[in-house]
Formats: sequence, C-alpha cells, structure tokens
Amino acid sequence: MKDFFVLQLLDSFSRIFEKFGVDYRAMRKILQVKLTLDGRRVPTIFQQRNQSQKQKKERNVFISSLLFYAIFSLFFIPFIVMGDNYLFQMSLVFGMIMFFVMTAMISDFSSVLLDLRDKSILQSKPINQKTINMAKTIHIIIYLIYLTGSLAGIPLVVGLFKHGIGFFLISLFNLIFLSLFIVVFTALIYLAILKFFDGEKLKDIINYVQIGLSLSILIGYQLLIRSFELIDLTIVIHVEWWHVAIVPMWFASIYESVLNGNWQSILIVFSLLAVIMPILSFYIYLHMAPVFERNLEKLSTTTVQKGKRKNTINKKLTRILCRNPLEASFFRFASLMMKSERDFKLKVYPSLGFSIIVPFIFIINQRMMLDFADIFDSKWYLSIYFSMLIIPTVVLMLRYSGKYKGAWIYKAAPLTDLRYVFSGTIKAFLVKLYLPLYSFISIIFVYLFRFKIIPDLIVIFLTSCVYTVICFLLLKKSLPFSESFTAASQNDNLKAVLLFLIVPLFWLLHYMSTFVEYGVYLYMLAVLIVLVSIWHVSLKVSWEQVQRES
Repeated sequence: MKDFFVLQLLDSFSRIFEKFGVDYRAMRKILQVKLTLDGRRVPTIFQQRNQSQKQKKERNVFISSLLFYAIFSLFFIPFIVMGDNYLFQMSLVFGMIMFFVMTAMISDFSSVLLDLRDKSILQSKPINQKTINMAKTIHIIIYLIYLTGSLAGIPLVVGLFKHGIGFFLISLFNLIFLSLFIVVFTALIYLAILKFFDGEKLKDIINYVQIGLSLSILIGYQLLIRSFELIDLTIVIHVEWWHVAIVPMWFASIYESVLNGNWQSILIVFSLLAVIMPILSFYIYLHMAPVFERNLEKLSTTTVQKGKRKNTINKKLTRILCRNPLEASFFRFASLMMKSERDFKLKVYPSLGFSIIVPFIFIINQRMMLDFADIFDSKWYLSIYFSMLIIPTVVLMLRYSGKYKGAWIYKAAPLTDLRYVFSGTIKAFLVKLYLPLYSFISIIFVYLFRFKIIPDLIVIFLTSCVYTVICFLLLKKSLPFSESFTAASQNDNLKAVLLFLIVPLFWLLHYMSTFVEYGVYLYMLAVLIVLVSIWHVSLKVSWEQVQRES
C-alpha cells in the first residue's frame, strides 16, 4: 500500500499519541487502509462520469475530485474582494463553504461517520478502543483538511493579499471551528434520524443529499459565470436578533468586529457563538457517542415494510395505459425500479432537476435585453423544449441497475415478445418520471404566459413522446435494468449528447407552425400521427437483436 505523505507527517507526533494510550503503529495501519479505500471510492461529483477500471486504479479519484471544489472556490473570490462589508461578504462565503462541506460529508464521507467495519472487524482484534476511535477521528480530520483546503485555499490567499494577515488568520481560526461544528452537527443529524427511523431511511436521506450535491454542482456553473457581475454591489445589513439563527453570520461577525472595529453587542454575541457552539456541540457529541454507536447497528439490518393498501388510482392508470398484461407488469416493474433504485436515482435525478432549471435560465438571460412584459408576450415559452434534456439520459440509463444480477429472470420467464417489455418500461418513464416534471414546468409557464400556450404545451409533450421513441431506436437495445453501471461507456454518453441535437429541429418546426393560422393544431395532429405510427414499429425488438447489440 501507498505510504501517504500525511501519515509521514503524523509520524512526528507518534509519541504524543502513545502518551494518550494509543497504539500508534496499529492506528497508522488502519489509517493507511482507510486512505487507500478513499482513493478507490468515486465521489458524488464524479458519479456522472464513466471510467474504466484501469483509469480508476491509475489515480486517486478522491484527490482528483478536490480539483472540482477548488474550481468552485473561484466563485467565492468576488465576495472577498468586492469591499470591506465583511458581515455581508463573509456570511455568503461561509454559507457556501458550510453548504458544500456538509453535503460532501453526508454524500461522500458518510461511510466514515457511519463505519460499521470498525465495530465488526477491528474490535474483534487485539486493538484497544482508544486506537480505533483515534483512527476514526484522525481520518475525519484529514478529510476535512483536504476538503476545506480545496474550498478555501485560493480565496484565503486572495484575501491575504487584499485584506492582510489579520484577515488570513481569522479565516484559519473560523475554518477550524466551522469544520468542528459541521462534523458534530452532521453526526447529531444522523443520531436523530437513527433514533426514530431505521437504517434504510438514513440511506435514502444520504441518497437525496447526493442528488442535491450533484444538482448544486450543475447550478453552480451558472452562478460562477454570473458571479463576476456582483463585484460592485453595495449592501447594507441591519442586524436583527433573529439573525442568530444564521450560522454563517456567527463567523462573519468576527471579521466585522476585529477588522472594521464594529463592536456592537449583538456582533459580540455572534462572535462568541462561533466559538462556544462548536465546543458545546462537541461536548454533547462525546456524551452521546455510546448511544450513537448503538444506533449504528440499525444500518446492518433491513426493515421489511408492511404491506400498504393497494393504490386503486395506480391500478386504474395501469389498466388505461397498458392493454396487454405483460406490458402492465413491466410498467409496474419499471415504476418500482425508478422509485427505489438508489444508483439509478443518483445518475438520473440531477439531470431531472437541471431539466427544470434550463428553460427558466433562457428566460432570465433574456431579462437583460427585454422587460418581463415583452418576454411574456413573446414565444419564449418554447424554451420548455429544453426540459427534454433528460430524455436521452434516462432512456440510456434504463438498461442499468445496481441489482443487475437479477436479470437472469428474463431468460427464466417465458418472454416471447419483447415489444411489451420495452413499451411498458418507456411508458413508466414518461408517466412516472417525465410527466410530473413537465407538468410542474407547464403550470409555471401557464401562469407566466397565460392559458393561450396550453395547445403548445400539449404539442411539446407529444413531441417528447416521439423523441423518447427516437432515442430508444438509435441507442443500443438492452433489457431494462439488466446491466451494471460500470458497463456504461463514453460512447453511450456521447450518443446521448448527440441525440439532444434533434431537439432544436423539433423547436424550429413548432416555431414555424405558430406563424400559420391554426398551425399549432395542425402540427399537433401531425405529431400525434407520427407518434402512433412509430410507437409499435420502433419497439419491435427481437431476442436476436438484443443479444447481437449487448
């Protein structure tokens, strides 16, 4: 195993650890294994990328992921250099740092706080509990140093040159206490969840945080581009008592008091909270640690959910949409997989959220040139076409699953006509995943552009169905949820991107139809005819074709 540089630094303090009753050699070995495993684990921000096993072995993926955080740290720089309104500027900066560190702790490093291997493997060996606990603590500290260093390193250097050594030292002090507060706060959140729920619920929450982090990365690109327009803002903040609930303001108040000489009593209270609350929360955590460790055992058990009352609405919907019993079975199967498959949600849901945001980004960009009244009287409602961004991604991902080994059931079952397998799966995507997203955007667009656009919205949904079938036709044919995510290739991703180039063609045809009297209704009829024509023809896939393309 690799001898990490951070472990070589720790060697200088080996005697200090031994004075506290820690077996340093054992602790070093444990840390070496943990850091090696960290390098093999793919962080959430890389989950969307597919790499071969050889590529993953050649480099430490965790260290490479820190580059992404360093790039995002450039977003903090305008808020640091824009002036000396530290209460406003540093509240924003520490708020963003707090968000990224906490979401990264939950999404990528929950395995450290919730590590059951220490209990099941190490405690059965002749290693004292102090050594195990210290290894866990040092592991968390190392991770936080890497993470906060990548997020705050560049902004701190910029702040040093802009505001001087005092700003730099206060920043280091704040980052230490903020990191302590985040770790303990995250652990207490886990403790509260495990106290009242089972391990499955916690895993679901971690999964949603991973999705949120991935989505925030996508949105962050937009914010990063626009952040440099904020440099000349002049903001005046009137501090109120209820601002005590805004944690980043605790740390920002130290800058305001020390560097600007603003010694208001409420700012002094905030500054004291920045020191006292992390220490107090750590003290509470130490006393709650035994309870936390006991509740961690819930993670190793799976609670079987009690049977729920049959949903008559879903049954009726299935009967309406699926006339064939086999198609209805795969409609239900695909719906359950998309709802419960954690790996699938992590791959797809960030794109789902981005598809909601993109249509509004185009409208916001137009706000720089036009008034909102002019925009809402225009045809910018057609930007909803960009909600179709998710379709190639999902059609591609419908073949993958974290439980792909169960695909043997396809060969065991008497499946002679695969058409209903694929049609049921695609209908499940359109109804259960895409339609709710599209309906949400449509409601907002109807509010903005008025009811006149409802025929256009119907046309766009029908076009989305046609586009889904086209994507299925042009991508590789594979049985639903039958392949491992590791089998995904860069070529598949490239095809999904190229397929999105078809959307502007649909947009152009729709746009041209708006210049003809009743053109939208005629275009709607044409799209409906095309959809009915290609639906059954395109979904006729034989076993031989599946085996040939897989």
